[in-house]
Amino acid sequence: MFVLLVLACLGAFFVTQRLKHTPTSVQKFELSPRFSPTSSGRMKLEQISFKLAHADEVTVTIINANGDVVATLVRDHPVARYKQFSLRWNGRRGSASRNDVIRSPAGRAILVPVIHGPLASAGEYRVRVGLRKQDRPVLSPRSFTLVHP
Repeated sequence: MFVLLVLACLGAFFVTQRLKHTPTSVQKFELSPRFSPTSSGRMKLEQISFKLAHADEVTVTIINANGDVVATLVRDHPVARYKQFSLRWNGRRGSASRNDVIRSPAGRAILVPVIHGPLASAGEYRVRVGLRKQDRPVLSPRSFTLVHP
């Protein structure tokens, strides 16, 4: 019995070491720590970007502190492996009716989902990336704060 216990512990150790060195599915999550959308004038946007370890089709949602979906930015959108995928959120509730594309100063494409719902409440939010091929969601490691002007 003691030998089986030692073998099980050794097996668990090696599995743990392998998992620690395996890259996560969603990498290099970048978020603005806080943003303030405005209903008049220039709309400020939450900046969201990440990379995937494996190409997949993603559904990106914004969730509140209770875990409720507030906005769906993209649904089943193809994202290439190891290419930084960037999008913006205008702070509005609902699902995107279409997506516009803008260019960063470096020329990188940034997806801007067009959502016309009411402004979301002030508070803490997180990004959830649903990976279709892996059939699982990944939550951003950090939250961001939406503040009203």
